[in-house]
Amino acid sequence: MGINSETDITANLQIGPTDQGMVRLYVEAQGLEIPMDFTPEEAEEIAQEIQAAARAAAGRKS
Repeated sequence: MGINSETDITANLQIGPTDQGMVRLYVEAQGLEIPMDFTPEEAEEIAQEIQAAARAAAGRKS
């Protein structure tokens, strides 16, 4: 499955800080739970990638 493949799977996403100073992305789908922890610096990079993808999807340049 690639980035452009459609799917009927729905998921819940939660994002927040942990008590260990990490940023957690927590994904739950079809009984599967995936916690992903990132340093604040990694989380900032991910946020920039999400913003760039949103601009590209909207047809805007940086």
